[in-house]
Amino acid sequence: MMGVVVLLLLVGLGFAVVAARRNNEKRLAAQREAELEPVRKLAFEDITALGVELQSLDLDLAGRELGPGENADYQRALDAYEAAKSAGDAIQRPDDVKHVTEILEDGRYAMACVRARVDGRPLPIRRPPCFFDPRHGLSTEDVPYAPPGGAVRDVPACALDAERVRAGAEPDSRMVMVGSRRVPYWQGGRAYQPYASGYFGHFGVMDMMFMGMLFGGGFDGLGDGLGAIGEGIGDGIGAIGDGVGDMFGDIGDMFDF
Repeated sequence: MMGVVVLLLLVGLGFAVVAARRNNEKRLAAQREAELEPVRKLAFEDITALGVELQSLDLDLAGRELGPGENADYQRALDAYEAAKSAGDAIQRPDDVKHVTEILEDGRYAMACVRARVDGRPLPIRRPPCFFDPRHGLSTEDVPYAPPGGAVRDVPACALDAERVRAGAEPDSRMVMVGSRRVPYWQGGRAYQPYASGYFGHFGVMDMMFMGMLFGGGFDGLGDGLGAIGEGIGDGIGAIGDGVGDMFGDIGDMFDF
């Protein structure tokens, strides 16, 4: 009889563990979706911005006869816009945003090449986008900048933001919502790292720019993640305890304990 009791206890524990694991998986999935939504929104805003810039470029080129080089670069920019929309629709996790911003970076460079060719200027050097807001287009120089509470780093900036930094003014940074606060995207936490990596990863500046305090919000996100895991473990232990209690109650009923 004791063997039957032990077997029933083990079965009950097994069911409790499975239930706790499923609850924890659901909790983590909900957390991942909550992290993904604002980053997905940010990526689609950037896609829309590229479309608006393409419309502006189209108006500027109206009536001009384009040569092979201009046509090739213009088609490349158009293809980038369409590819970015498709990649945006396929986003399933924050890491997928990197592919979107890689495409957008290439499209903006192609547009810069079109304008340079049309104006008779040399093709622009392929520099990183403006760190403060990649929608500003190619950076023109690196400027020393210290985010609040962070160390000074040289970051790529567009001409207007470089001038603001030199004048001691705040740059025109891309802001995102984190809880009830609006913060620059690089302080939004680890979910925004793929967004930045797509724009800047090809230029070898990720280690310098985006590690440590620059993405300081990432530590808050890590704490949230650990908290969720802790809650899941707690729920699991609670479920196991409930299962054990129920099992002993059932056994007690069987034997009139």
